[in-house]
Amino acid sequence: MNKILDVIVVGGGQSGLACGYYLRRHKVNFLLLDKEEKCGGAWLHAWDSLTLFSPAEHSSLPGWLMPKSKNLFPLKQEVIDYLCQYEKRYDLPIERSVTVESVLLENKIFKIQTNKGMYFSKVIIAATGTWSNPFIPKIAGIDTFKGIQIHSAQYKNSESFKNLKVLVVGEGNSGAQIVAEVSKVTNVKWSTSKPPQYLPDEVDGFYLFNVATAKYNAEKEGKPFNAANYDLGTIVMVPPVKEARSRGVLLSSGGIKSIYNEGVIWNNGSKEDFDAIIWCTGFGHATSFLKNSVAADNRGILKTEQSKATEVDGLWLAGYGSWTGYASATLIGTNRNAKQTCSEILAYLHKQ
Repeated sequence: MNKILDVIVVGGGQSGLACGYYLRRHKVNFLLLDKEEKCGGAWLHAWDSLTLFSPAEHSSLPGWLMPKSKNLFPLKQEVIDYLCQYEKRYDLPIERSVTVESVLLENKIFKIQTNKGMYFSKVIIAATGTWSNPFIPKIAGIDTFKGIQIHSAQYKNSESFKNLKVLVVGEGNSGAQIVAEVSKVTNVKWSTSKPPQYLPDEVDGFYLFNVATAKYNAEKEGKPFNAANYDLGTIVMVPPVKEARSRGVLLSSGGIKSIYNEGVIWNNGSKEDFDAIIWCTGFGHATSFLKNSVAADNRGILKTEQSKATEVDGLWLAGYGSWTGYASATLIGTNRNAKQTCSEILAYLHKQ
């Protein structure tokens, strides 16, 4: 049998790195397995113009502040560079181009089958995020559409949409940002199931993290929490969205009832042709590799107490957003999630 490690972290993105930082500090025998060929996590696949929602000083992993950017919000490549430098700085053990195919727990040891053989560990941290599990709603007629259909996970830039009539679907941040970008080069309409909600111009991702912290503390103390007191919305007014607002293009045409081969039927019954549809409709959780060990719902969520799986001993999950910890899908928020997760794991290993 191959060597049995204390912990294997599945995923080498920001959450995996944050967990690696704390495991290394406590001298745990661990390894990160990452399916990507190089460092950078999901940011490698993000669209070219994507930025963080917070300044660099409020977007750091544990131990080392992200270097300041010339931009208010760090660019995609700056985030990738930071993640790459971070893993080198802390000498985190990572094996790349390793895809975890299945996980089985036998006699308190996890057998982790990958494309590069079997690994064994006492504990698993799933830190695979959401990017590889894009969600597109099952709207009637969606398979009949003859034009281009992509999810925001596949979107890179506006170049391939020039001179096409484009429909962007989804009222969140990705929808607003992609409408802002594509509307500069062609005719775009925006479909949202409800009116888009915008944060005040001065509110960024750090503010949202603080709200998450306030909610966390209130619930911990058994006190009521009213998000309305924080003037919360959905869309962060990053510079491209502000610019699009000034052009008057952030206008929702409402929801769609169904799709036909040339376009969509709006909720009001009218038909409209489109050349392309970009789905900005969110993601499920990339946890399918755990299916032989634990049941999950159709969005990839399994039963947990904070980040600890309740139906499988020795399994934790990190960085999946509110499911596993407030703001845990953000660079700054994954710190607390990783710290708590690793603390629980140390206690678990001590009892073994």
